[in-house]
Amino acid sequence: MKDDSHPIICCLVFFFFFFRFLGETTRADNIGEKKSVYIVYTGAATSSTMGSSRETHIQLLASVLQRREHAEKRFVHAYSRGFSGCAVWLTKAEAHLLSKRHDVVSVFVDPIYQLHTTRSWDFLQYDLETFSNPRLDSASLSDQPDTIIGILDTGIWPESDSFNDKGMGPIPSRWKGVCMEGHDFQASKCNRKLIGARYYNASDNDDDSESKKPNDEDQTARDIVGHGTHTASTAAGISVPGASYYGLAEGTAKGGSPGSRIAVYRVCMSSGCRGSAILAAFDDAISDGVDVLSLSLGAAAYSKPDFSTDPIAIGSFHAVEKGITVICSAGNDGPTSSTVVNAAPWILTVAATTIDRDFESDIVLGGNIVVKGEGINFSNLKSSPTHQLIHGKSAKSSVGSNDDASKCFPSALNGDKINGKIVLCDHSDDSYSKKEIRNAVKELGGIGLIFIDNLERSVASPSGDFPMTVVSSKEAADILSYINSTKTPTATILPTVTVNKFKPAPVVAYFSSRGPSSQTENNLLKPDVAAPGVNILAAWIQTNKTEEVPAGKKPTLYNLISGTSMSCPHVSGIAATIKSMNPSWSPSAIKSAIMTTATQTNNEKLPMMTDSGSKATPYDYGAGEVSPTGALQPGLVYEATTNDYLQFLCNYGYSLSTIKLITAVQSGFRCSDNSSTDLISELNYPTIAISQPTSKGSKSVTRTVRNVGADDETTYTVSVISTDGVNVQVKPEKLEFTKAMTTLSYQVVFSTTASSPTNNDLFGSLTWSNGKYGVRTPFVVSATS
Repeated sequence: MKDDSHPIICCLVFFFFFFRFLGETTRADNIGEKKSVYIVYTGAATSSTMGSSRETHIQLLASVLQRREHAEKRFVHAYSRGFSGCAVWLTKAEAHLLSKRHDVVSVFVDPIYQLHTTRSWDFLQYDLETFSNPRLDSASLSDQPDTIIGILDTGIWPESDSFNDKGMGPIPSRWKGVCMEGHDFQASKCNRKLIGARYYNASDNDDDSESKKPNDEDQTARDIVGHGTHTASTAAGISVPGASYYGLAEGTAKGGSPGSRIAVYRVCMSSGCRGSAILAAFDDAISDGVDVLSLSLGAAAYSKPDFSTDPIAIGSFHAVEKGITVICSAGNDGPTSSTVVNAAPWILTVAATTIDRDFESDIVLGGNIVVKGEGINFSNLKSSPTHQLIHGKSAKSSVGSNDDASKCFPSALNGDKINGKIVLCDHSDDSYSKKEIRNAVKELGGIGLIFIDNLERSVASPSGDFPMTVVSSKEAADILSYINSTKTPTATILPTVTVNKFKPAPVVAYFSSRGPSSQTENNLLKPDVAAPGVNILAAWIQTNKTEEVPAGKKPTLYNLISGTSMSCPHVSGIAATIKSMNPSWSPSAIKSAIMTTATQTNNEKLPMMTDSGSKATPYDYGAGEVSPTGALQPGLVYEATTNDYLQFLCNYGYSLSTIKLITAVQSGFRCSDNSSTDLISELNYPTIAISQPTSKGSKSVTRTVRNVGADDETTYTVSVISTDGVNVQVKPEKLEFTKAMTTLSYQVVFSTTASSPTNNDLFGSLTWSNGKYGVRTPFVVSATS
């Protein structure tokens, strides 16, 4: 009998192996599965990974992808010089498998972060000529080394006068970076001022973008946004006399450390800043030899990534570990509380304040009643109040509501009623931006705009030739009273004038993100300090955009911008100057010098306020407004080592096995047996934050300070300022330093009183003084545990 089963079995065997092979290929390539860019962070760069990181990580990926050639195609970035890791294309399942490996710290989707976007140095009373380039200005500082500030941002406009290298000496020999050739950017664009430039290719997270090629504008360190140019010149631009914004804010534009060198790392495009690029820049900057890193960017307040999945926290940890000071903006999500970002303790986090300059654009009402407004415009209206004035609600369209028309929502306005008139608008929510409303009113024939906005009153909005100004509700009351008192109200909006020595200043800007940080359970105070961040004049890019350009003028080469993005490079410049004078100081010592010498009063010699008129607290400004000259002579400094930060991670909740992956400094380190979030307060930080003791209990923290003052033998005595509800005792009350005893510790004991409010945070400070230096440490006793 003929056996017909043999060919059938052969076919079954063939298809079995065929589909098995197809399955393996599908698993290897994950055909049909969505892939995104993931960051795989594997911790410290070790001798076994440095120089062969790509090969090491290809082997790591191959363990999940099955085939080596597929791993090679998935690479976006490899990190090996400052730390270890890579950015690669993965499916969600592949990422999950990698995250389970014992040699991987974290695996997370490549995040997109956003930018946190003259006279300011004069306002800070900083003698830049004394603390500029030591080779140029001060023979007494001639032995001090140059400092190098790395700027992670949108790139740079190298032709700006702010980056001229005239008179600068040779580039420091320790510099190991490069000036990358790119689109419209030759290596010759770098000089002895701008000594390095790098860019990082953008990579969309769309499933089909793995094979996409970046466009020309991605392939360059040239700034096409303006933000990076502005921050770089604020931190380290040379003095440029006669700078202005079309004649406004005229004066000398200058950076905080004009003698420092600049290295630019373009990590941001107009669409945002990829975490994978940020990590690549950290990796390069650590190896290149920068002294200070300045990042005016960060995550949104609502995202709050964990420290092990935040590219800025990861990169900055390894930078600080290598002796690089990292300064970051606090974010622009204020005035809501608990919105501060970049809150890792190894980062110096900066809030934003105003300076003593106002851009006044007044309204003149019929009868020559003058109401002060704020705005940047070059109004061509008649100076006499002959133009009709109308409230938005009186120009309601047939489909609009009274409320929407009052706010001048474009869909709610009737153009026939607006044409030829100045329009008064409430701006009490952010459904439409000022720019969107301005454009809509302009298209409908309106000839001017007055916004009522309490929050944004102190931040001048540019509007070019179009007359636009902002008033507070208090000022608006006079305008509304006038409108209601006459049948034909008239007005005009005057062009902007610069008002210097404006009071009160500084004021905490409404947009500046606030503490406390929810990441550290109220046991670490953030932000750290505040610095000028409102209407800051600094270098800008050449552009063909003419929307804000006054008639007959060329686009400005210096621009007025606001944000914690602008406050951050102010502190970066100060940190670079401190480093140049104290090259052996650690990042924590530099941070301490800036924080303990900060001020809390304004130019009326009264406590600093917020934009809303309330008294500012450490949740608003940290230790206070930076004092550049004071920070050069702090007297005492608080220092934290890598092991201190590792103990912080223990208290935060990381396991010892994870911590040992993060850092190569492992010798004998162990987490404390009683590690807990409450012990975060024990980190040797220049500020103190604790949760409120129980009604009959107390809490204590210990701090250690090092004498860096001029006198080896000196005695510091403590004074305490506290609020009702908390008793503060410092032990000992005197610190006696000698040549042999340069470092001393003290304990602070907090206890609540019978009158202590259980639902209020309590603020105060302690100051150590020897008659020459005052070393101030603010504290907060949080009502919530």
